[in-house]
Amino acid sequence: MSREKSNKLRVIPLGGLEQIGMNITAFEYGDSIIVVDCGLAFPTDDMLGVDLVIPDISYLLENEDRVKGLFITHGHEDHIGAIPYVLHEINIPIYATKLTMGLIEHKLQEHGLSSQVRKKVVKFGQSINIGEFRVEFVKTNHSISDAAAFAIYTPVGVIFHTGDFKVDYTPVFGDAIDLQRIGEIGKKGVLALMCDSTNAERPGFTASERTVGRQFDNIFAENTSTRIIIATFASNVDRVQQIINSAHKYGRKVVVEGRSMVNIINTASELGYLNVPDNTLISVDELRNYQDEQTVIITTGSQGESMAALSRMANGTHKKIAIKPNDTIIFSSHPIPGNEKAVGNIMNALYKKGANVVFQDVHVSGHACQEEIKLIYTLLQPKYAVPVHGEYKHLKAQEAIARQLGYDSDHIFILSSGDVLEFDGKSAKVNGNVHTGAIMVDGLGVGDVGNIVLKDRQRLSEDGIIIVVLTLESGTGRVLAGPDIVSRGFVYVRDSEDLMDSARAVLNDTVEALEMNGVTDWGKIKNEVKNALSDFVWHETERRPMIMPILMEV
Repeated sequence: MSREKSNKLRVIPLGGLEQIGMNITAFEYGDSIIVVDCGLAFPTDDMLGVDLVIPDISYLLENEDRVKGLFITHGHEDHIGAIPYVLHEINIPIYATKLTMGLIEHKLQEHGLSSQVRKKVVKFGQSINIGEFRVEFVKTNHSISDAAAFAIYTPVGVIFHTGDFKVDYTPVFGDAIDLQRIGEIGKKGVLALMCDSTNAERPGFTASERTVGRQFDNIFAENTSTRIIIATFASNVDRVQQIINSAHKYGRKVVVEGRSMVNIINTASELGYLNVPDNTLISVDELRNYQDEQTVIITTGSQGESMAALSRMANGTHKKIAIKPNDTIIFSSHPIPGNEKAVGNIMNALYKKGANVVFQDVHVSGHACQEEIKLIYTLLQPKYAVPVHGEYKHLKAQEAIARQLGYDSDHIFILSSGDVLEFDGKSAKVNGNVHTGAIMVDGLGVGDVGNIVLKDRQRLSEDGIIIVVLTLESGTGRVLAGPDIVSRGFVYVRDSEDLMDSARAVLNDTVEALEMNGVTDWGKIKNEVKNALSDFVWHETERRPMIMPILMEV
């Protein structure tokens, strides 16, 4: 991409399109680049052993001197999770609302970055002037408090970015979405709308979060003689508030279990986004002091995550909480696409322990359905429609909504990550693309697991490994010991002694032939051993384990 000064606005999604997660978008004009959101994605099934996936920000690093700031819409992991990793590479100021910044601050402290990063808490209605841009924070509703949309004022027009949003006229905490301000921005003229597409396939309106509170009340009233365990997203502070409200109403003590849940509840309580009546919260160790019908446990694990608290309870590996017959367990979330099987497995394990599992009508989405999306389009009347946040099918569903509202192909842009959408005030077009990608985080390693490592892990997981150990005499290359065979994940050796004996015979023949031919080059010896054993194993088993020859010199 050219670095020369341009009178065009460039909108460059660096992640988050055609997927759920890893949201990050750059807005560029002249000498200025601002970044909206900086999220992670969770690994897919084929990313064996990978913990997190973060966006490749090569483009930002190439233009580091022009990057002015990072603006965050709300505090979900798919919008803030990559911030510590990115700030290790490029130190830029962060602008966010109060709760969002509280959650970011916790992440920065964990990574030892808090004192190095400039942070500004922004109130709704405030604008930040930065470089060639002015960014106004507009109040919206979502499944976490303090969610913001951005009106981004540029020299060629206004871009309105909704962030993740829904229209909730009766939110649990704070005010309803500021439709009045959105309408005012629309009257002045909007160049393009970048709108949340997650629920664009669903007709109608998303129900208010308060409807879940009424359902909790009903469940508490119907289950007065059992312990209640509720699994939900840690970040859904309003959902947690309603659980606490119902628990207090029915005289139950509340235990919070799961590291992320504890962190977020502590942050939300300290900042005043969660109202917990005195003597309601107890520690997990205090559970034994109360009857089951006097307690509620709020836990992580609603998506079937193997290491989350609910999974450990279901599998009997939790150190302090065991599932009892007749426990009432509520899944207060919908499975994210791809997690259905994991959630089903946890439910089956809970049923086997005699628990009563509830998963109907105890969740509402945090994303706008079709009628809410139409409302935002109608209020803003943007010239161009740019669907964001969602898989390709979700983006296409929003395109269909835009077409119903009269937009044609020239005024709708479905982008892929890396596409450069250019606006000059009169027209818009996709003009080239920049490098994007996914960087895998495994433990403390960032980016050291790539496709080659993943292929190795895949192969190891499918066919196992055979290690061949040979000891050679220094100088002559004569075999002093071996070849010895060690296998893992290939066959159970004690039941396959004939196969292993035959494999050793093949290796002995190969090594003798190499000795007779005077071959002493280690690379050639390794290749010959590997090829001979690979051919034999395939012929006998039709499997292709990884074969690793290890040569030692004495």
